[in-house]
Amino acid sequence: MAGSGTFSEIIDGDVYKYYVDGQWNKSSSGKSVPIINPTTRKTHYKVQACTQEEVNNVIDSAKKAQKLWAKTPLWKRAELLHKAAAILKENKAPIAECLVKEIAKPAKDAVTEVVRSGDLVSYCAEEGVRILGEGKFLVSDSFPGNDRTKYCLTSKIPLGVVLAIPPFNYPVNLAISKIAPALIAGNSIVLKPPTQGAVAALHMVHCFHLAGFPKGLIGCVTGKGSEIGDFLTMHPGVNCISFTGGDTGISISRKAGMIPLQMELGGKDACIVLEDADLDLAAANIVKGGFSYSGQRCTAVKVVLVMEKVASSLVKKVNEKVAKLTVGPPEDNCDITPVVTESSANFVEGLVKDAKEKKATFCQEYKREGNLIWPLLLDNVRPDMRIAWEEPFGPVLPVIRIKTVEEGIHHCNASNFGLQGCVFTSDINKAIMISDAMETGTVQINSAPARGPDHFPFQGLKDSGIGSQGITNSIHIMTKVKTTVINLPAPSYTMG
Repeated sequence: MAGSGTFSEIIDGDVYKYYVDGQWNKSSSGKSVPIINPTTRKTHYKVQACTQEEVNNVIDSAKKAQKLWAKTPLWKRAELLHKAAAILKENKAPIAECLVKEIAKPAKDAVTEVVRSGDLVSYCAEEGVRILGEGKFLVSDSFPGNDRTKYCLTSKIPLGVVLAIPPFNYPVNLAISKIAPALIAGNSIVLKPPTQGAVAALHMVHCFHLAGFPKGLIGCVTGKGSEIGDFLTMHPGVNCISFTGGDTGISISRKAGMIPLQMELGGKDACIVLEDADLDLAAANIVKGGFSYSGQRCTAVKVVLVMEKVASSLVKKVNEKVAKLTVGPPEDNCDITPVVTESSANFVEGLVKDAKEKKATFCQEYKREGNLIWPLLLDNVRPDMRIAWEEPFGPVLPVIRIKTVEEGIHHCNASNFGLQGCVFTSDINKAIMISDAMETGTVQINSAPARGPDHFPFQGLKDSGIGSQGITNSIHIMTKVKTTVINLPAPSYTMG
């Protein structure tokens, strides 16, 4: 795939280029960053190690291109986005192959991510035309003490340069969720993809290149976060940052300065199961929510809080489903594939060892080969165990048995995270009560946590984020209100 066909111009030898001013370039650093295949644990791709000077060039180019793009009619912006969406879908196979090799995403899920991303671009184009094509008209006499002497016109205008930083687990979809709203709103984009997932992101950017977007409007820099990360996020030429990831986002928010931030960070998504729940439904969603993509999702079920009366029955049903999960390489579409890095696997193992030392019940034997960790359910977990609070980002799921609903809500709210949660019950009144009490951005009733559909609002509380995502919300965050006030002479009133 690499080096041939549609994408041949984005690679030089065995190193992928970065994208600036409508061209694919090699870095002057002469250095590259290896991308390790999680399955083989060997270097599979290489990307450019961009310098700070090259970051400056990308941002300068984006700033210049944005001035003209902001004057481009909405229909023309939407037309180009639709074209990019079509090209993205046409190239789903080679992009999906990168996802399989870079982040060990099961092959069928990799294709789904690319197609879903194309759909997101098209929906964003349509929604943007509706949202941005509307203005507001206010008159002064609607406020007490004012005559009709002022007329106010408001509209939404772009912010400028949007810095997009997606995570490894959805490097295409969560890049697109930032790029498409920014572009339809009249902004330019500088993309810093994750190292694991960078090649898939570069292929995605090339689809926008092929669609004919203006030179400089989209830039993509690759390299080590330790070398260009702070330089990017603190750059005076950046007017908005949209970030998805972990604790790094908290550091960014403290350094970024007076610009809009859109942050979706980690989660410890709690699943509360009541005595009247449909346990078969709950078990199916717990396994799906806890183990899909090996648990490497911010919206994965991270802790199950189940009423003691039904705990044993639920654990039995979950174990029966866990036993059916397939484990192996992503090329075989296995349910459980290797976690993204060896350090990630080591972190998960540390949580497992802590739980074992503190006498959690292991429902399966803990097994690991390289980055591949077999699915593990831990029963009788207590609050003094690390797994009760920390986000494993791997296929290990803790179960805490609770005596009251209040105990479950307390555990959920005691976390520093507040992304999503879910509750299983046949009583809708209880469900709404619990939803209101849970300090999370979203609560799913009788379903596992999930990010999509991509136009739904998506946000976290506490250390789980700033602002809200979803297509409409992203467009609003990536624009600001511009007001023009027309002042008229004061009216003279005569009585005749």
